[in-house]
Amino acid sequence: MTSTEFAPGLRIAGITPPLRLSDYKLIAFDMDSTLINIECVDEIADAVGRKAEVAAITEAAMQGHISDYKESLRQRVALLKGVTLAQMDQIYQERLRLNPGAAELVAACKAAGLKVLLVSGGFTHFTDRIRDRLGIDFTRANQLEVADGALTGRMVDQAWGDICDGAEKRTMLLHTCAQLGIDPSQAIAMGDGANDLPMMGVAGLSVAYHAKPAVREQAKVSIESGGLDRLLELMQA
Repeated sequence: MTSTEFAPGLRIAGITPPLRLSDYKLIAFDMDSTLINIECVDEIADAVGRKAEVAAITEAAMQGHISDYKESLRQRVALLKGVTLAQMDQIYQERLRLNPGAAELVAACKAAGLKVLLVSGGFTHFTDRIRDRLGIDFTRANQLEVADGALTGRMVDQAWGDICDGAEKRTMLLHTCAQLGIDPSQAIAMGDGANDLPMMGVAGLSVAYHAKPAVREQAKVSIESGGLDRLLELMQA
């Protein structure tokens, strides 16, 4: 998609601003490296001295170089065995930060009447806390298995399936649209990695945030400098 620079560090393709935020009814966010500043799986791996090993797999997956995302996640989670819940809480408190503009964008969307969805290839231990912190309406993420206060290296199957990958993100966005009685064209989807492309592809407005090259190329909006709330520069009340 051929893009043009709307403002420094803000590129657009296939849209003509200003858009109206109130024309949209749902905004869906990826979590790791989009709504928050870290890749949670990499930071958890750091607790058992395996960050470099896990981060290399994460980077390959986000670039789209790994075809089987589910298997890559299972491999990474297996390396997390033994990390305690206390260490998980420490990661949340000491390392995890909302990315610049995250709270402001969520607040603006809620004020305009949009519902907010958080879909993540990460983990409920973190998405639940972000949900409560920002007042997010819907979430979908992976659940780590815990025994005796520590991770087992496995994930728990949930009612909707086993792993939230790119296909599941798309499914959840479409399911949420159906639940709200809206068309997917009334949804905004924001992400940074290859596994966000399926949901971005069905949303009315796709937004890349400091994203991998393949994601920037396919998004209608690419935020390449500044915070998440730069999306609001394209909007009128």
